[in-house]
Amino acid sequence: MTRFGTLFMTLAAASLSIAGCAHAPVNQTIAAFEANLAGHASATAALQQWCDQRAIAPGETIAVQFVTGADEAPPADIRTILGLSPDAPLGYRHVRLVCGPHVLSDAHNWFVPSRLTADMNRQLAETQVPFGRIAASLNFARLPLDAARRGDPGCPENAISTHRARLILPDGQPLAFVVECYSEANLGQSASD
Repeated sequence: MTRFGTLFMTLAAASLSIAGCAHAPVNQTIAAFEANLAGHASATAALQQWCDQRAIAPGETIAVQFVTGADEAPPADIRTILGLSPDAPLGYRHVRLVCGPHVLSDAHNWFVPSRLTADMNRQLAETQVPFGRIAASLNFARLPLDAARRGDPGCPENAISTHRARLILPDGQPLAFVVECYSEANLGQSASD
């Protein structure tokens, strides 16, 4: 290799390193976001903590915006995933979880109404309270079905991360299956950044 070629390769490598550094804060933020989600059974609780810590919308509580006209067909194996007989009722909610004016998540939730109380089912049908907050007293656990990923075709364009998980009751019965698309609004800077 010529001296010019060596110099060019060195400069190219240096510019790639600098470019990599330019993206490091976003990657670190996504890693911190993923760790926060992994630390909670409820996406609602994780997003509330994240919104508060990052000062995305100070003083705001995570709320639901219903999405209509864009219902996702349930996965073909949804009844197996949820341990449901062919004739058992299946609930569904397509919502956006927001913190103030910021949409943090677009979520599809298929759930088992018979494993919720009558009041919980009423709240799911009549209120804008997130599923995780409504069902919190059931002490469900979250079991990821695969690793978080990006670029899921079922997610909005600005999704930084997609999660698929089952929510499981303490007795082992599945409560819900969720597909969550997390938006770039979650990259909002904290006061300490």
